[in-house]
Amino acid sequence: MVARHRRLNLVAGWTHRQGATKVGRVSTVPGPRTPPLRGTWLVDLDGVVWLAGQPIERVGMAIAALRAHGVRVVFATNNSAPTLEQLLARMRAAGIEAPPEDLVTSAQAAASLIQPGERVLALADGGAREALEARGAVVVEDGPADAVVVGWTRQFTFDRLAQAATAVRQGGRLIGTNEDPTHPTPEGLLPGAGALLAAVETASGRRAEVAGKPHRPVIELIAARHPEVTAVVGDRPSTDGLLARALGAPFALVLSGVTGPGEEPDPPADVVATDLFELVEQATHGTSSTPGESAGTTVGP
Repeated sequence: MVARHRRLNLVAGWTHRQGATKVGRVSTVPGPRTPPLRGTWLVDLDGVVWLAGQPIERVGMAIAALRAHGVRVVFATNNSAPTLEQLLARMRAAGIEAPPEDLVTSAQAAASLIQPGERVLALADGGAREALEARGAVVVEDGPADAVVVGWTRQFTFDRLAQAATAVRQGGRLIGTNEDPTHPTPEGLLPGAGALLAAVETASGRRAEVAGKPHRPVIELIAARHPEVTAVVGDRPSTDGLLARALGAPFALVLSGVTGPGEEPDPPADVVATDLFELVEQATHGTSSTPGESAGTTVGP
């Protein structure tokens, strides 16, 4: 079984699993830092703004309050399944207006690893396929292929697994949109894209290049579009926390997604809040909860 516990070397800088690339400043020993009410906040979607598309309570008010204080809010998601329009529609349902350029997705990061004209077998849903087609790739349903892209999908069957693994063994590059093991929903955690990617890695005998948070491809997209990130807000320390360290920004952990009260975040968070609304309240009133303090309970959908 391919090992799933991959760690990045934060002391030496940013370590990409295919080779070391240092991007931005790296904070090796984070201290309690309430995110500043200035610059650009990079906010996760699943587990922060919504659960399975259902808005988390008061999230629209939180974004409005940040913008009222002059903070630019942009969004980064490892979920490659929804298309850009589907993401924007979910945001509008949560009371948040945003242009497409304020969204950075793992699907876009994966597509950045593809050259126009390459044949790509996409074991993934609409968002990944949309990004690949926008890149100029030729999306195919079976091999041979120049690359196989694996993202979150409910259409994961034995036959699709066999097609993907065969295409990789025949020489196709294996690319994962992300390696999140789980996906948060109001009913609890479901298997994430990382679980599907592990199956393809095991069946093909190849390790994947991963594009989404906290890996190099998405960091480069974020750095190109939003070079002055002053805070990263997320619910998963292994992705959002490591991304914050790579960008040299405070990591604000919210407990409305995969991480619950009492869990020890790795890497440690700079500030912890029950949800995005409480985090903004802390920032506007100059208070914070450090990782060792209670931050309340999760909110419902």
